[in-house]
Amino acid sequence: MSQLLEPVTLSVQGMTCSSCVNSVEKALNKVEGVNATINFATETAHILAPADMDPKDLIKIVEKAGYSATLLVDAQSVTLHSKKSARAFFFAFIFAVPAVALSMIMSWHHQVDMWVHQILDYFGLPHPLYSPTAWVVIALSAPVVLLVAYPIHKAAFRNILHPTMDNLISMGSLAAFGWSIYANSTGAGDVYTEVAAGVIFFVILGRYLETRAKAKASSALTSLLALGSKEVTIVRGGFPLIVPIEQLQIGDEFEVRPGDRIATDGIVVKGESAVDNSMLTGETKPVDVRPGSAVIGASINHNGRLIVRATRVGSDTELARITSMVISAQGTKAPIQRLADRISAVFVPIVTVIAIGTFAGWYFTGSTLTTSISVAITVLVIACPCALGLATPVALLVASGRGAARGIVLREPRVLEVARNVDVVLFDKTGTLTEGVMLVQEATISTAAGAVLGRSFADIVTAENILASAGAIESQNNHPIALSITKYALANAPQASSVGSRSTFAVSDFAVTPGSGAAGRVSIGGLSPVVLIGSPAAVAHSSTEFHIDIKSAIERGQAAGFTVTVLAWDGVAVAVFAIGDQLKSDAATTVAALREMRITPWLVTGDNSEVAAAVATTVGIDAVHVVSHALPETKLEIVERMKSEGHTVLMIGDGINDAAALTAADLSMAMGTGTDTAINSADITLMNTGLGSVISALKLSKKTLKIIRLNMGWALVYNVIGIPIAAAGVLSPLYAAAAMAASSVLVVTNSLRIK
Repeated sequence: MSQLLEPVTLSVQGMTCSSCVNSVEKALNKVEGVNATINFATETAHILAPADMDPKDLIKIVEKAGYSATLLVDAQSVTLHSKKSARAFFFAFIFAVPAVALSMIMSWHHQVDMWVHQILDYFGLPHPLYSPTAWVVIALSAPVVLLVAYPIHKAAFRNILHPTMDNLISMGSLAAFGWSIYANSTGAGDVYTEVAAGVIFFVILGRYLETRAKAKASSALTSLLALGSKEVTIVRGGFPLIVPIEQLQIGDEFEVRPGDRIATDGIVVKGESAVDNSMLTGETKPVDVRPGSAVIGASINHNGRLIVRATRVGSDTELARITSMVISAQGTKAPIQRLADRISAVFVPIVTVIAIGTFAGWYFTGSTLTTSISVAITVLVIACPCALGLATPVALLVASGRGAARGIVLREPRVLEVARNVDVVLFDKTGTLTEGVMLVQEATISTAAGAVLGRSFADIVTAENILASAGAIESQNNHPIALSITKYALANAPQASSVGSRSTFAVSDFAVTPGSGAAGRVSIGGLSPVVLIGSPAAVAHSSTEFHIDIKSAIERGQAAGFTVTVLAWDGVAVAVFAIGDQLKSDAATTVAALREMRITPWLVTGDNSEVAAAVATTVGIDAVHVVSHALPETKLEIVERMKSEGHTVLMIGDGINDAAALTAADLSMAMGTGTDTAINSADITLMNTGLGSVISALKLSKKTLKIIRLNMGWALVYNVIGIPIAAAGVLSPLYAAAAMAASSVLVVTNSLRIK
């Protein structure tokens, strides 16, 4: 019988490179029954562990490996870590830059020597035997090497049995610093302090940029967790009682006021309202609820007070399940990350062995201690992975600036390699292909139908009066469909703006029937007809047979997938409003451009099949590539199925219901007008409201990937060529530092080509 496994997510602190990731993964996976993967970007460990294992035991395993960890729900904000990183970068900059400048710019070097000699002469003090400027450089470098880099040295000592990049940086910088003090005291050789300071500065800069990226990545989960309610108003004995959400239990009845989020999944026991589920299901149209209707936690109650009985709480809710899917999807590693793990697993130990072997080889073949140490330092310095560390973040930085100017924000360089291989794109509908706002798409006013009302209405049956009466009734209601009709009436009927300010268009006997519509008497030109506005079925039940104009308008709206509302005066239908979400102006051209790139577009939406089919037909998506009524898990399943079939999947969405699919896709884009969760789950954010940025983002991604590959290729070739040359004693540490700097400059210059 297989052992029952449960997911555990830890926040891991102290990891600085892919070698650290390997160390933590190996430590956890050595435990029987444990399967762990580490996400370096979000600094989280995603673990499947036996159900009877205490998470504290997993934390102890991580700590034994030399790192610290907490349960994700207990993890503190990364803000403090970001501030520490920024502070380290600031101090590294103000000390390292002058140190490097004094060493490299000989005119400054000589000038400082002269000033020091003049000062010593003034006070009658003896001149130092060797360069006074070197002591100034050593003094400037000391805070960088000893204080700013202290966490690096600490990590290097901690990982001495399983070396990481920190070991190379620590050994190289300390060796160069210590040797420089000895050399300048005895005249034994050149001083390389600026090498130590420069190496630390570049490393700190890279980690500062990396920390900022990690902070953004972790906010996806933060925003999901923040969506849930913190308090709930429980109704006990007929009296409301506000308590923390943790005290809510299955079977408790709680109050939801208009505009509030529903605290948890449940069943309505009292009240009627319209509920917006779009953030969770993607369904544009608000759902009318009444006693007996099921509601989802975190959805928004629009216009009525509800009493709801809780049916699911805590980790069983729909919101919790979506959060769990996002966490699970984030634990999946991309191919480029696995490649980096494999490289780092062998790179650091090999370089360490080469440096030690180089020292031994030179020393035991008759060379002096000074020469042997100098050559070993050269190997460590030239192998210091500055170019490798800058290869991706600098390219991303330049690409981000270029993309931002075009409304494209790149956030996940580790998955850009898939951009050129994308062959399937999944579109969400609401807020992605469409604007995400309910509007009147078509209004049909039939004065011919109004003629049935009789001669007494002849003077007032006009298009403007009919629209104004619709606005008068719907302005009393805050249902989203009513709001869209009110907005349309105000824009197209001047009289509608005077509703309530005079006797004309004044409303009396107003009543709302959820799911059917609203009604009331409206004063128009001395008459007060009963104005009814609602669904075709509801209005048909209370009116005469529809005029042919009305029937045609209803059929047209329903065929297009719109929500259709009918307006009647005294039992005679006189207008039809087709309400729906408007397509973005460039949706069809974007889909056509994707087809030209041999990318197959799909529509995966929470909307009903009629709406989905109408949208797909309009933008040019084949009917066989349309999935309607798609819940968050449906979207995730489709992404995973297509990936298993060998497709490279691009997911484009904007809502919380898209977050898991966005994270699981090979490449993902979120609309900037969408939720924070979608934005922070995606690799690319499109800040423009249009869809043309999708094509631009794909092209920019491909170019950025090409630059990153060139950078990484150069960084690796540089080490393959440079390390043997350094070990042969051809270079001094000073030239090795120059080569390292040149390598970094080349990477930065190459990245600028993205512009």
